[in-house]
Amino acid sequence: MSADVLVILLVVVGIIFLSILFTFVPVMLWISAMASGVYVGLTTLIGMRLRRIVPARIVNSLIKARKAGLDVNIVQLETHYLAGGNVDRVVDALIAAQRADIDLVFERAAAIDLAGRDVLEAVQMSVNPKVIETPVVSAVAKDGIEVKVRARVTVRANIDRLVGGAGEETIIARVGEGIVTTNGSANSHKEVLENPDMISNTVLSKGLDAGTAFEILSIDIADVDIGENIGARLQTDQAEADKRIAQAKAEERRAMAVAKEQEMRARVEEMRAKVVEAEAQVPLAMAEALRSGKLGVMDYYHLQNVMADTAMRKSISRSADTEEDEQG
Repeated sequence: MSADVLVILLVVVGIIFLSILFTFVPVMLWISAMASGVYVGLTTLIGMRLRRIVPARIVNSLIKARKAGLDVNIVQLETHYLAGGNVDRVVDALIAAQRADIDLVFERAAAIDLAGRDVLEAVQMSVNPKVIETPVVSAVAKDGIEVKVRARVTVRANIDRLVGGAGEETIIARVGEGIVTTNGSANSHKEVLENPDMISNTVLSKGLDAGTAFEILSIDIADVDIGENIGARLQTDQAEADKRIAQAKAEERRAMAVAKEQEMRARVEEMRAKVVEAEAQVPLAMAEALRSGKLGVMDYYHLQNVMADTAMRKSISRSADTEEDEQG
């Protein structure tokens, strides 16, 4: 019984040992690599485990690269993986570049990948150009008519400028700027409608792809529409503003005139008060003249008769004027 128990213990220990071995050492992956003609030592695979590298990603990418005839070693793939790169995508990009006869080395592909760009998409875009459609760009010609333009920009990725080059947003912004410049310099919106290619020719001549990660192949005008008459609207707004200014100035002059009228009325009342004050001095002066003997009694009566005669004449004159008005 003791021999049977020993055999069972040995079998259990062997199973546990093999389980740990196959878990920690990817033996099947090693066998797959050997069958593919790629030699990877078991110590190398164990070292990947210790460096917290997923061996399958490195070995499978290495097998794929070697089968494609790429000169890539396992150290380069491990370094790129530890730097946070996508090893599988870089190898796929290198294979695609080799098939398309594009000069792309591993260091350049790894740098593009670490820069945050999709290197495989960039290679594919170098072979198959991408079409970028701009939003509707509004611009106003010299005759004041708004012109709305939508363009399609065909671009090809520039591998050499992918690191540090501007993206699609810059291309769209520069094309929109070129559209605004072209439409704004046109004497009439009819020129833009008759020759929409003047927009693409002007934009292409500006070299808008400088400093970007793309090369502009063509700019095609997809749609040209006529918008509002901005010039007429601006003139209307200006006329309305001028009218309000004129009304404000007229109101200011009216207020000044009213104030001046009130001032004149006050001065008239002031003058009347002075006249009344002066008239009040006449009886006093006459009394003083009588007391001093400078004016006699008969002179005073004669003056009173003259004043009464004058008042009567004024009364008769007013009565005659009233009768003429009633008859007329």
